[in-house]
Amino acid sequence: MLETKDLTIRFGGHVAVDHVSCAFTPGTLTAIVGPNGAGKTTYFNLISGQLRASVGSVHLNGVDITRDTAPSRTHRGLGRAFQLTQLFPNLSVVENVRLAVQSRRREGLNLWSVWLDHRNTLERAHALVDRVKLGDRADAAASSLPHGDQRKLEVAMLMALEPSVYMFDEPTAGMSVDDVPVILDLIRMLKAQRDKTILLVEHKMDVVRELADRIIVLHNGQLVADGEPAAVIASPVVQNAYLGIAPVEAA
Repeated sequence: MLETKDLTIRFGGHVAVDHVSCAFTPGTLTAIVGPNGAGKTTYFNLISGQLRASVGSVHLNGVDITRDTAPSRTHRGLGRAFQLTQLFPNLSVVENVRLAVQSRRREGLNLWSVWLDHRNTLERAHALVDRVKLGDRADAAASSLPHGDQRKLEVAMLMALEPSVYMFDEPTAGMSVDDVPVILDLIRMLKAQRDKTILLVEHKMDVVRELADRIIVLHNGQLVADGEPAAVIASPVVQNAYLGIAPVEAA
């Protein structure tokens, strides 16, 4: 289980995330929605360790990881995909994924262990590249890929880390209509495993409706709604104030 307790961060006099307490369990996909500036990405940054909380704590499987660095949280099982891709631009597609596989296996820079396990590591990397439909670009430099393919590559790297918690921050942002189904199919596949905790920040409500088991709504850094998708989406206050959907008036 992933849990935040009274998680808060202040930037000067501005409270960007305000005492958010929430628990996320394996086998569920939770969508985090709200207007621009609501605190969604900041909340993600607090969970994954890119930001340090002013108040509150983050727990993974009962362990307080609030003081852990972002890399330490990754090794504990928190996997994060960003709004902007985080790649090694001058390396090939398969080398980017190979480094992620190597990191998961804690091979580091031990050249002896890298040599011994090089074949298995490379096979795993190629399998993940194929899974995200980039097999024909395996030897291309990451920097040469169009934006949609870079997003696919980042998901392949995330999968290589084999996290117990997957955090997707607008995974389809900027992608073409043809590329979106590949990412959504990968998220569906992860969800179907039923042993992963998945958090999804997403503005596209059709994606949220299809994938989410639960929706939480943030506004001004506060948790203002939490529940099953149909109930949350149907809430007049959420539709009007937070999702920008005008409530339907009775005839």
